[in-house]
Order: sequence, then C-alpha cells, then structure tokens
Amino acid sequence: MVDVGADPEVLINNTTYPIPITSRTDEDIAIGLDKFDTENTKVTRDELYAISYDKMSSVIEGHRLVLEDKTADKSAHSLAPSVDSDETPLIATTGSSDAGTYARKRITVADIITGKRMLDDLKVPLQGRILVLCNQHFEDLLRIDEVFAKQYKDIQAGQVMNLFGFKIYQYLNTPVYSAVPGTLTKKAFGAAAVPATDQAASFFFYNQRAFQCRGDVEMFYQDASINPEYRQNVVGFRVYHICLPKKTTGFGAIVSTIV
Repeated sequence: MVDVGADPEVLINNTTYPIPITSRTDEDIAIGLDKFDTENTKVTRDELYAISYDKMSSVIEGHRLVLEDKTADKSAHSLAPSVDSDETPLIATTGSSDAGTYARKRITVADIITGKRMLDDLKVPLQGRILVLCNQHFEDLLRIDEVFAKQYKDIQAGQVMNLFGFKIYQYLNTPVYSAVPGTLTKKAFGAAAVPATDQAASFFFYNQRAFQCRGDVEMFYQDASINPEYRQNVVGFRVYHICLPKKTTGFGAIVSTIV
C-alpha cells in the first residue's frame, strides 16, 4: 500500500513570488495478509449413495459461508480502536441500566451525537462516516428512540437510514472491550467470553481511511476415486484476507458501561 505524503499548503491573497515549490514524498508500506484455512470435511461414497441431495455442493457452500463470516468478523475487530486516545475516542454509554444479569448502561442518541462531535473536532469529512451497531445497542435505540425505530425501514434486511451523518449498519459479532485491570482495552480477536467484565461495543470510522484486500479462494480436494483406503471425498478451502485502517484518526467506538 502507498502512504501518500503531506498535502500542499494553500496560499490566500498571495503577494510573494515566486510561489514556493515543494515535493511530496510517498512511501510503500508492506502489509501481510491473514491466512484463513477451513478444516477439511469428508464425505464418503456410502453417504452419497444413500442420500437424495447433493451433499458435496452443500458442504462446499458451507465452507464458503464460514470463510465469509470469519473474514468479516476479523475485519470488524480490526476497524475498532484498541485503546482510547484523542484520535481514536472510546465513548462510554450513558443511558439507564438494562437490568440484566450483568447490568450495563444502554446507548443513547446523545452518545451517537458525542461521536459525531468528536469526528467533527478531528476534521473528519462528513461524507463517508460509518457507524456499525452491536446487537445490544441496536435494540437500545429501537426501544428508546421513536425516530430511529421509524428509520428501521426494512425489518428483514435490517436497513437503516442515515443518522447524524452516519450511515448505519448492524453487525452480529462486533468487538468486545474490557476494563480489567482498569484501562478500557479491546479484547483480542477470538478471546474467550467473560460475561461479568465483557463490554459490548459499536464502532465508527471514515470509510476512505479503511482498506480491504482479498486473495483468490483456493479449494483443496481429494476425490474418493483416488482414496482407496477410505473411499471418501475430502475438501477444504483457504483464502488470504486483510482489512485495516490506513490512518486511525477518526476511528472510534461506543462501549457499554458496566453498572
């Protein structure tokens, strides 16, 4: 990936000549892609003989879907900031308690407005702002805000209109934060759940500062005809993929506060 250099200065009502000449220094950044492998699935000739549907096609489709899900989960985790900073704000929810077993404060419309204001302060362009809501926060907004509920225009597809300049999506597996041992930090991808201390989060970013790269999907297959020992088909898949911020300024999250 190319890291472009600084933008040129803009002169207003200039009276000094010659106008300065500068060069822009760009740099190449090498980025390693994550490798995603599915575990192999076997389908015996006996199974195929006894069933009335195309099991091999079903197995292959299952591998494709699980790869899509896992790369999307990793992408969502990568786009959320790791810790709070001036350029990557973590906003604590301020609503009332949800009265759950592990109680948390609900998200409010004001929390989203705070996120908008922080992006404004960072001079993040207005066009291209994305807010990805976790399940809990999406429910909170449907419960407390009539305007948001009306904007939830397609229940089956989960489509929502823009809100405060954000294009809004819902995702089922957003990153989780934890304040143990005291500093709010994003948990590692795939870390075991700890319900008492896990803090669900929604995240937001400017789409022009994120990138995605996906390699070709490879299928590894052994036909039963060349497997005399077990007489079974074996199939597995691999894909290389990465999704990361180009520049982290303007990436943030709204994190559930533990009551």
